Amino acid sequence: MKKTYKIEVDCANCASKMETAAKKTEGVKDAVVNYMTLKMKVEFEEGADPQEVMGRVLNACRKIEPDCEIFY
Repeated sequence: MKKTYKIEVDCANCASKMETAAKKTEGVKDAVVNYMTLKMKVEFEEGADPQEVMGRVLNACRKIEPDCEIFY
């Protein structure tokens, strides 16, 4: 399953780091962050609960940029 989320991030470098963190999160098969459109596309692993996984993704991203937001 693939979903697109609106995000708030301050710089392109942080967006790149958030993409890397999202890809390493359990339940995420692939993730792409587009800083220009402020969107994150996430492909979930089979059987993963998107709400639960996105909570973990947000926690991982906040370690990089504490004030980032992902609207899910």
